[in-house]
Amino acid sequence: MSVAGRHIVITGGGTGVGRAVAVAFAHAGAKVTVIGRREGPLREVAGQHKFIGWVSCDVSDPEAMGAAFRQARGLNGPVSVVVANAGAAESVPFQKMTPEHLQAMLSVNLGGVVNAWQAALPDMKSEGWGRLIAVASTAGLKGYAYVSGYVAAKHAVVGLTRSLALELASTGITANAICPGYIETPMLDRSITNIVEKTGMTEEAARTSLMAGNPQRRFVQPDEVAGTALWLCSDAARSVNGHTLSISGGEI
Repeated sequence: MSVAGRHIVITGGGTGVGRAVAVAFAHAGAKVTVIGRREGPLREVAGQHKFIGWVSCDVSDPEAMGAAFRQARGLNGPVSVVVANAGAAESVPFQKMTPEHLQAMLSVNLGGVVNAWQAALPDMKSEGWGRLIAVASTAGLKGYAYVSGYVAAKHAVVGLTRSLALELASTGITANAICPGYIETPMLDRSITNIVEKTGMTEEAARTSLMAGNPQRRFVQPDEVAGTALWLCSDAARSVNGHTLSISGGEI
């Protein structure tokens, strides 16, 4: 099976991993729609390939997501694959975490996946084929200090994926989660800046401290996640369902 001609929707598609996934699928011949909040980065990604379109949307808003998917269908037809990549991480000690902070982590990191997958399922069920892919995190497989809200949300994404995989197993649709470690993206840059501001570390020391968790002593690159997403859409992965693929150099 090739993704050529199939419609792929990617949330959080304007930067980092989402951008890499969009370009990889477009070069593989897929029709791609990137979704995100900021028009500027989306337009820039769309300019990378003639097969990439864009729609601006807050992924945490179910109604807005439904409207975005209707617009995406108008651009590229029924949706065959969703890569739910939009996410956000904020650091705060558990005792200082407010209900608003926790809800913010859940709304984007979990709600964004739920909203995207629900919006796409009717198309996939009609076709009898589909791929639901969540870009989760190693934070969905283990704990990290000072980001308990983010970790809770990513664990929830893993649970959602496993449940939905069973629910849809007989329909030709699979659901899987990609769980990278620290990826060299703008989100990582923000984490490093936060460490520097709160601890007084140098930027180099902060980068080294985060990199130390990866046994390969390096950060994951966005193209590694993109390649994994492409593989999950191949015939070779047709029995891979409800799986969490750790891309972390052996961290977990």
